[in-house]
Amino acid sequence: MEAERLVRVSRRALAQSRGTPDIIAEAWQAQALAQAIGSRLAADGPKELRGEARGLSEIGGRSSGSLDHPAARAGVARAAQLSELAEPRATLTGLGVLLGEVGMALVGVACETDEQGLYWQCMEAIDAADESMDRVHGMLRRLDEQDRERQQDLERGRERDGPYDAYGAVGGPAGTTAAGCGRAGLRE
Repeated sequence: MEAERLVRVSRRALAQSRGTPDIIAEAWQAQALAQAIGSRLAADGPKELRGEARGLSEIGGRSSGSLDHPAARAGVARAAQLSELAEPRATLTGLGVLLGEVGMALVGVACETDEQGLYWQCMEAIDAADESMDRVHGMLRRLDEQDRERQQDLERGRERDGPYDAYGAVGGPAGTTAAGCGRAGLRE
């Protein structure tokens, strides 16, 4: 299943969670998904994301084991269905939102529980979700920086070429027609 779709499925499942066991299960699923997405980006993603992606994978792996849930013990992760990561930016944006929602849900569980063990599990999982979200935001910043650099390179190239495009036709704000002339050339 495509990564963005898995993120949407996870967000929907978390939103539909009723009670502590469901929330704990979805928190575990979200960390397993973060690990899988991190692993995929570390192996096949853009070079500038690979270091942060490895970190995301490590955090997800560390934290998904800290939540005591039958799905965790059975190793049945929705993330195992990950087959494709088509758009890193959209996937990371959705994952960041999911991790934020998981953190909020876990805060609710921690505030409502009287069990010390569950409370501390939630605190560890909240920290892991927060740390994972930091990695996700770091990767999104790197993608934004890369886009800005590309845009600056394009603008520098236009400045170097002046009002002419790469083929010697008049370009600029008026644009170029199929005949290779700008609007000014049409008036003549």
